[in-house]
Amino acid sequence: MRYNMENNSIKDRIMAAEPSAQWSDAGDGMLSVPVQAFRKVAETLKEGEGFDFLRSLTGADWGDEGLGCVYHFENTSTGENIVLRTLDPDRDNAALPSVHDLWKGADLNEREAYDYLGIKFIGHPDLRRLYLRDDWKGYPLRKDYDPSWNGIPEDNEETNDAALSYEVTKDGSFILKRHPLFEDDEYVINIGPQHPATHGVLRFRVSLEGEIIRKLDVHCGYIHRGIEKMCESMTYPQTLGLTDRLDYLGAMQNRHALCMCIEKAMGLEVSDRIQYIRTIMDELQRIDSHLLFASCLAQDMGALEVFFLGFRDREKILDILEQTTGGRLIQTYNTIGGVQADIHPDFVRKTKEFISYMRPKLKEYHEIFTGNVIARTRLVGTGVLSREDAISFGATGGTGRASGWACDVRKRHPYGVYDKVDFKEITFTEGDCFARYMVRMKEIEESMNIIEQLIDNIPEGEYQMKVRPLIKLPEGNWYSAVEGSRGEFGVYLESRGDKSPYRLKFRSTGLPLVSCIDTITRGAKIADLIAIGGTLDYVVPDIDR
Repeated sequence: MRYNMENNSIKDRIMAAEPSAQWSDAGDGMLSVPVQAFRKVAETLKEGEGFDFLRSLTGADWGDEGLGCVYHFENTSTGENIVLRTLDPDRDNAALPSVHDLWKGADLNEREAYDYLGIKFIGHPDLRRLYLRDDWKGYPLRKDYDPSWNGIPEDNEETNDAALSYEVTKDGSFILKRHPLFEDDEYVINIGPQHPATHGVLRFRVSLEGEIIRKLDVHCGYIHRGIEKMCESMTYPQTLGLTDRLDYLGAMQNRHALCMCIEKAMGLEVSDRIQYIRTIMDELQRIDSHLLFASCLAQDMGALEVFFLGFRDREKILDILEQTTGGRLIQTYNTIGGVQADIHPDFVRKTKEFISYMRPKLKEYHEIFTGNVIARTRLVGTGVLSREDAISFGATGGTGRASGWACDVRKRHPYGVYDKVDFKEITFTEGDCFARYMVRMKEIEESMNIIEQLIDNIPEGEYQMKVRPLIKLPEGNWYSAVEGSRGEFGVYLESRGDKSPYRLKFRSTGLPLVSCIDTITRGAKIADLIAIGGTLDYVVPDIDR
């Protein structure tokens, strides 16, 4: 799919406004804009054309061409999409204009590009490294990076209390400015990196006035593994295994996105049987993830009975998945061109039995937790995220839909067989913790509805298409996305015609969710941070990558 650009209307309008822009048809298509004109084009897209959603921001090293970024934009009103690329040929002092003031989601994404590639974003208020230590030597995603520059650190990292920003002088040089993150009289506490409320190895530094949160600073990277760098030296089949180590509660969905992206680049259409199986598996995993979400949220708030109920019911899904895939938490099931094995002979029967079992069991969750006066008091009106902010941050999934944003990839850009089933996109308007909880509980019902429509109609056919052992993709760039359990999980792939990707970027579902925490916690009580973090439902390995 070419991003709803059948008439190339947005491309033509941008090229008419900026004649220096150049269009490339390779892959999905991309508009290259000179760095001097990029800020103007970005403002035109946001303010003039209504492209309010920054889907993905990818930093890249294009060798002698320079360093730069690829931006995927979407107009949430019209559904139009466009891809822009801009770069600076000066590798030693690469600088791009920041767009964090146009799209709030660019804040942490630009910090990531700075961390990995050393690109300075002019006008960004806080260009600290996002994942790596401040004393890290070099920038890992540059093609000339040498791993020997950094050994295993033997000392503790000192916390950097200064935000960094760059300004350009008239002669083209840079001025580095430092701004204190916290004032001397602020009371700042650490939550994490080892704390139940952070839902993983994540650290918050919270400024308090009594019990009230004034601001919050996020520290990521404690389990950063350099997955995107590793992909550059792997064959395409080898990269699949790394997706399972991102959002481990959406391993099936993550693989689905990468397989779709590679298959699109190959021009490979998989059989209807494969599409049905993949769709059913994705929905089983969504139910699995949402049950764990409810369990852990309830546990955080002291409702242990719901925690036990969730794990009881989740086990039945894991048993079904294990019987076909051999795995429970990580299934390694999707392959390029299909799935690794056909469904188990008992798969259809056991899936139908689970749905019959699960429907009445959902009433238990609502009786024990949803209607509980303590739970409602702590969740209703807490951690409100507006629809406008949800779009600006790119906070998709249940978080965005709880704020009234219909952002479901299954509806926006249908894949698998989602265009053949009837299901509701669950939205609320309150944007609070309770709405985020209810979206996911109702989505369990919708996932069961989807599975029921498909389970008795799985067509005959191949479960694995014929694919060459050594896969080389044509030159070009492609983007594919799925609706993960926590939101849009996207894969950006750039190929130079080799057996390994030139650049492979995974659009984290959790990074936008973490980026909005500072906004929605200000003015809340410190105790509310537990409920807010729980209902955002981020998974840290997906963030750290």
